[in-house]
Amino acid sequence: MRRSAKFAAALMLALAGGTMAACTATPTRESAGEYVDDSVISTKVRAQILGDKDLKLTQIDVETFKGAVQLSGFVDSAAAKSRAGEVAAQVAGVTRVHNNLVVK
Repeated sequence: MRRSAKFAAALMLALAGGTMAACTATPTRESAGEYVDDSVISTKVRAQILGDKDLKLTQIDVETFKGAVQLSGFVDSAAAKSRAGEVAAQVAGVTRVHNNLVVK
């Protein structure tokens, strides 16, 4: 193999390995698949909140990281805060709920 062909092959292997590493999850970063899964979970939680007559989706922000859902925002009552946590916990794929809602 000529030197330039060897260099090109080594470069392709290095780039392929770097690409694979970029898709790997770490404790502080999600893989591409986890990101998609978490987006689906967030959407499902929002849909459940929207469908609940006692909750207002406009008051509640939903974010998900590795299955853990974080609720934030301002709600009208302690009952609404508690209900939002219950609704989120019932969604498939949710591993934990961090209910950071504040009663105004």
